[in-house]
Amino acid sequence: MTASQVAEQMTDKIRVVTAILLLITGLAGFYLLSASPMVLRLASVLGGIVAATALAWFTEPGRQFFKFARESVTETKKVVWPTRKESIQTAGAVFAFVVVMAAFLWISDKSLEYLLYDLILGWKK
Repeated sequence: MTASQVAEQMTDKIRVVTAILLLITGLAGFYLLSASPMVLRLASVLGGIVAATALAWFTEPGRQFFKFARESVTETKKVVWPTRKESIQTAGAVFAFVVVMAAFLWISDKSLEYLLYDLILGWKK
């Protein structure tokens, strides 16, 4: 690795840390300005987010992140989402399974209760 690559990596690290500090500063401003109008408090948060994003944009990890985010949006658009009818049918099947499982567990519980308490231990209620 050349000296310029090491320097570039160190610069990127410093920029990322600075971006994180800007974000934290914006969030801290929201709480430190508690006596100020809400518009000013929200402007502090938005300013911190915008400044952090702008600084992160100029780092290699930041560019990789934004590229990943764009690709994620593209992949999300390719997803075939279920129709309303399919969603209702799936929810109905899940609900039916839960009811059947609840009945099975109740019957199992009552059977074991009868077997243990009434027959084996003789603790009649």
